[in-house]
Amino acid sequence: MSASGRTRRQRLLDRLRGRPVDYDLLSERRVLSEVGALEPTLQGLDDTDLHGKAVSLRRRVEGGEALDAVAPEAFALVREAARRRLGQRPFDEQVLAGLAMHRGRVAELATGEGKTLAAVAPAFLNALAGRGMHVLTFNDYLARRDAEWMGPVYRLLGATAGSVQEGMAAGERRRAYRADVTYATAREAGFDFLRDGLVLQAEERVLRPFHFALVDEADSILIDEARVPLVIAGESGESAPGPERVAALVRTLRPGTDFDTDEYGHNIALTEEGTTRMEALLRSGPLFSTENVALHARVRNALHALHFLERDVDYIVRGGKIELVDDFTGRVAERRRWPDGLQAALEAKEGLHPQPEGRILGSITLQHFLRLYPRLAGMTATAEPAAEELFDFYGLRVAVVPTHRPMVRSDEPDVVFTHKGAKREALIAEIARAHAAGQPVLVGTASVAESEELAAGLRAAGMDCEVLNAKNDEHEARVVAGAGAPGAVTISTNMAGRGTDIRLGGSDEQERDAVVALGGLYVIGTNRHESRRIDSQLRGRAGRQGDPGLSRLFVSLEDNLVRRYGVERLVTARRLPPMQAGPVGSPLVAVEIARAQRIVEAESLEIRRTLFAYSDAVEVQRQATDEWRREALEGGGSDDGLVARCAERIRERHPGLAAGDREAAARRVVVLTIDRCWSDHLGHVAEVRDDSHLLAFGGKIPLAQFQQEVARAFPIFEDRVEDEALSAADSLVVRDGVVDWGGSGLLGPSATWTYLVSDNPFGASGWLSPAQRPLLVLAAAVAWPILLVQGLGVLWKRRRGRGATVRP
Repeated sequence: MSASGRTRRQRLLDRLRGRPVDYDLLSERRVLSEVGALEPTLQGLDDTDLHGKAVSLRRRVEGGEALDAVAPEAFALVREAARRRLGQRPFDEQVLAGLAMHRGRVAELATGEGKTLAAVAPAFLNALAGRGMHVLTFNDYLARRDAEWMGPVYRLLGATAGSVQEGMAAGERRRAYRADVTYATAREAGFDFLRDGLVLQAEERVLRPFHFALVDEADSILIDEARVPLVIAGESGESAPGPERVAALVRTLRPGTDFDTDEYGHNIALTEEGTTRMEALLRSGPLFSTENVALHARVRNALHALHFLERDVDYIVRGGKIELVDDFTGRVAERRRWPDGLQAALEAKEGLHPQPEGRILGSITLQHFLRLYPRLAGMTATAEPAAEELFDFYGLRVAVVPTHRPMVRSDEPDVVFTHKGAKREALIAEIARAHAAGQPVLVGTASVAESEELAAGLRAAGMDCEVLNAKNDEHEARVVAGAGAPGAVTISTNMAGRGTDIRLGGSDEQERDAVVALGGLYVIGTNRHESRRIDSQLRGRAGRQGDPGLSRLFVSLEDNLVRRYGVERLVTARRLPPMQAGPVGSPLVAVEIARAQRIVEAESLEIRRTLFAYSDAVEVQRQATDEWRREALEGGGSDDGLVARCAERIRERHPGLAAGDREAAARRVVVLTIDRCWSDHLGHVAEVRDDSHLLAFGGKIPLAQFQQEVARAFPIFEDRVEDEALSAADSLVVRDGVVDWGGSGLLGPSATWTYLVSDNPFGASGWLSPAQRPLLVLAAAVAWPILLVQGLGVLWKRRRGRGATVRP
């Protein structure tokens, strides 16, 4: 049930439990009344006077007036500008949502309530400060569309809007970020942050200092995507050892004899017999020896790729390349790859040419990147189920905004079957019934393979249907446009589950009345997903803006979610029927399936908390290193001690070099040395993390061991920077009064590229066994003082002239 549909009793319980969810929005309603009072006056102004009012408002803010004080005027101006330029007057509910976002909350608006327009007023208000603000969208298309669509509103009010797109040149990006409001994906903004961290001239940066970010589809970006690391890589000149041979040998291993998997299908490991067999096949000696760490990792990756990653479910093969399928959206996850050799193992499994990984130059999780913004807010249709997590990780409360019109969609109970065959037959029969009546049907499936299998079954039964999945995503606009037409049958993965606007009666809505009379769009889900939020997003394709609609989920006891968590073990034999063609009558079965879904959600939260604890140790170090590099590049900081020593070494060996050139050369030497040593440090961290899960078999806590090793490695990294920077200064090559950077071996990477890695491909139990998970909190509590002391130690050393200031 969505938050907007919660009963008064449930809301009262939420308040008593202290859940970070606001329903009343009393303070926002007071401002809303002020906005309404200003509306008649603004309607009487011509465009020039309206523009002048907005310019005057900006001057007042620049003169020191608080944003909260001018909020009613700013929102009233946006409402009037939208009415004139777009022909759309923001509803009161959209104004309430915008006010909640301005105050740093995640606004929950039901699907179809107009989030894009609701975001304009808080964006304009916060842009008045002159520091820029970012609207972070779900994909490049939405960033471009929303900037162009809302651009006339901003321009009438004297503000500018820009958008950032993948493939843009640095100059175009810089101009886009100089706009008052910049629309971009969180990924592109994060990649620009990483690229800015490698510039050799301060003026080459494209980003301004962060101010305020408003995140669209906030639960997806702030939670589902947030654990994903963004990576910038450069040429390494190294070739990965061939995983093809390992993949071929792994195919000969026998399940249950040579390797075992855990009961939840998260982890896979060689048995003693399997280890002996692989050692003989590889002629490698002991597989668990220190010198064979990399080889053992390749074997484990090959096993995982072969037995856990399924084609047309976890990935597709297109154009001779592996393309990952995002679990939450059903779309191809652009520029994403699996980490730590797993991608190469998968390419070997499919017989594809391996793609280069390169040398990792920088990395940051989306979660840590988004936390860099001093102010953060968001909007989505499914915020309430994630309220605790949004508050714990970002300090964001959820504000539930009422719908503009009552939601009349009927969400029917699940229909449960004993096996997939019965569910499939029932699905085809139900779709045929609705299709014969002329009602449009949208069917949401869990994978590419399932969507194609169901489509084949429908066609065999004589029904035409459209299929939308990661393989044919180029047809998305056409398929979605026709999905609401009478008699339309659309089979889709999660691609149609978020941000998709299906209009009743087709794209031109000419037959809207006929579809409304038939009950609106009928949404059928073929599975329960691992998150209730995904199910809710799918249901939300129907019943938008007061439209009629119907939704129902079809589930079988053979579905992955049900089998993985042993629902049949939770239901007594008396309640669990034998295999049958019809639906299961016992409501207890549906209750236990819902319980399994909650178990998965809890485990996913635990995974995210564990991943955060892993990445947070490195983030403390990244921030310290970033500050060190910035001061070395720009000067004026405590790092000038190392720069001065390098400059002195250069003066001693090249006395003819001008003083300014010596200092510039010394700064570049220090910056490039930091970059190279940090890249090596990240490589070491990746190795430690990749191997840390093995410690669980020895009864140790992998997280604690990882944090201790990373803490030990950082001072070594710092010392290495100092030693290598001074050595590089000694060996600097100068020809005719000009530094020869190539001859000195101090060129930056000639090419860089960015990608994302799918974090935690081995599942939760790869890091913590169920018995050890209660110790996670203790491990994190012990680690934080260690990290804090480490940060303070670095701060003390650098204030003594050794390095950069740290903000632990």
